[in-house]
Amino acid sequence: MNTPQNRPMYLFLIGLAVLSALGFQGWRTLFNNYAVEIAQVTGQQMGVIQGLREVPGFLALLVIYLLLFVREHRLAALSLMVMGLGVIMTGLMPTYTGLVVATLVMSFGFHYYETLNQSLTLQYFDITQSPVVMGRLRAVGSAANIVIGLIFLLVVNHVTYQTLYVTLGIFIMGGAAFFLLVNPTRKDLPLQRKNMVLRSRYWLFYVLTFLSGARRQIFVAFAVFLMVKKFGYTVSEVAMLFMLNNAVNYFLSPMIGRAVNRFGERRVLTLEYASLFFVFLGYAFTDSKLMVAVLYILDHIFYNFAMAIRSFFQKIADPRDIAPSMAVGFTINHIVAVVIPIAGGLLWMVDYRIPFVGGAVLSLVSLAFVQCIRTEKR
Repeated sequence: MNTPQNRPMYLFLIGLAVLSALGFQGWRTLFNNYAVEIAQVTGQQMGVIQGLREVPGFLALLVIYLLLFVREHRLAALSLMVMGLGVIMTGLMPTYTGLVVATLVMSFGFHYYETLNQSLTLQYFDITQSPVVMGRLRAVGSAANIVIGLIFLLVVNHVTYQTLYVTLGIFIMGGAAFFLLVNPTRKDLPLQRKNMVLRSRYWLFYVLTFLSGARRQIFVAFAVFLMVKKFGYTVSEVAMLFMLNNAVNYFLSPMIGRAVNRFGERRVLTLEYASLFFVFLGYAFTDSKLMVAVLYILDHIFYNFAMAIRSFFQKIADPRDIAPSMAVGFTINHIVAVVIPIAGGLLWMVDYRIPFVGGAVLSLVSLAFVQCIRTEKR
């Protein structure tokens, strides 16, 4: 699977995955409590912040043009440096306006890295290797998430939020700077197109990516906020939940990658969306603090199934279209994702259940489109 000629890129992607997971999970673990306790953010304001957080994802298309000037692997490392800067700014700007600005900076780095990470994975590993590699990258990220959760659990009552954010951000920037010096590339791969690519035969990939972004943002914006706001989860409880969730996903993610190869994309995604319908309804109607934690873990497990959307694309795509198509896919993924958290925040003020019922409906729509998947391996 991990052939000698691809091993440098595999190790490079593993290293970046660890840094990305530490940075984003650390930022997210503290963010809801930090925003509520220190910045006094309301539900509507949280919706705005989470909506604006997705603007860089919408602008991921610009990666195509940045690649005219910077090589893809170096841009991935630079993106993580920007992400680390955003984490530092979060700790230094504890106001609603400050969190908006810091979140945008962090998000530009995170989303551009994710776009490039997906592109490099699909370029360097074939149609049977890539789901397994994606599963392993998820597993490594989960392990890193456990580490940052343990650290926060041990020190959160002794160190300020600001200190944690600044220290974490400096570490991420330093690690990313190291990877700027690494060159894991090969010269025998198809040259990637440096312009926007939109093809009619990729329509199902675009639709599934669009719906995935819309549904996913409901979870990202409001699941943990629900735990903090309705069920009174503390930072320690959120950190413990994140660690348990990541321990589960550390073992399951590689298995999911292998399942995509064994059962095919249509079956895997059918299971994902059928299950998520009930998960979202559970968020909407449960009054159990324990049950909402179980739903959170299930949500993350099924989210990993979404790697099948990218492996489906790899099977139908021109190899030269991978880099521009991953950028286009990220933009499509975030078209509605920019709006949904803001609209969801307003609907939350009416009834917190409405955004989650909307997620259930989107899961059913996705389930219908998944049945159109047909692949012929190259």
